[in-house]
Amino acid sequence: MELDIEKLKKSYRKQEVTSLILMLVALPVFGIVYLYYTSGNLDWDLPQIPDFFRGLMIGSGYGLLIGQVFIFRDELKRAKSENVFEGKVMQYLRASQKRVGFLFLISLISAVGLLFFQSAWFVIMFALALVFFSLAKVTPDRMKRLLKLSKEEGEIARLISRP
Repeated sequence: MELDIEKLKKSYRKQEVTSLILMLVALPVFGIVYLYYTSGNLDWDLPQIPDFFRGLMIGSGYGLLIGQVFIFRDELKRAKSENVFEGKVMQYLRASQKRVGFLFLISLISAVGLLFFQSAWFVIMFALALVFFSLAKVTPDRMKRLLKLSKEEGEIARLISRP
C-alpha cells in the first residue's frame, strides 16, 4: 500500500490551524473577562446565578481537564495499535483534535465562570488549559515519541509537517 503524503499533510495542516484558531479565540475571550474581573471599577449588571452552578462549573471544568488526559491516552493507545503508518498518524491527529476541542470548552467554562462568579479557581483552570494547549500541539518530535515511530517513520512525520 502506498503512503498518501498529501492526505497526511492536509490533515496535519488542518489540525494545526484549528488548534491555533481555537487558542486565538480562547485567549481574548478570557483576557477580556479577566480584565473585567481585576479592574474592580466596571459593572456590567450581570444577573446573580445560584452557587450550585459555580460548583457545577468548577467540577465540570476540572473534570474535563482530567478527563481529556485519559481520553487522549486511550486514543493514543488505539493509534499505536494501528498497523499502517498512515492509520497511526490519522488516529493521532484525530485524538489531538478531540483534545483541543475539550481544552477550548474548558477555556470557555473558565471564562464564563470567572465572569459570573469571580473565583480564582477559574483563573487556575484556564492556566492549566493553556498548559495542555501547548502540550496538545502536534509536532513531528512529539508524534515520533508518542507513537514510538521508527527513524524512517519519524522522517516521514517531519516531511508531513513541512509546508
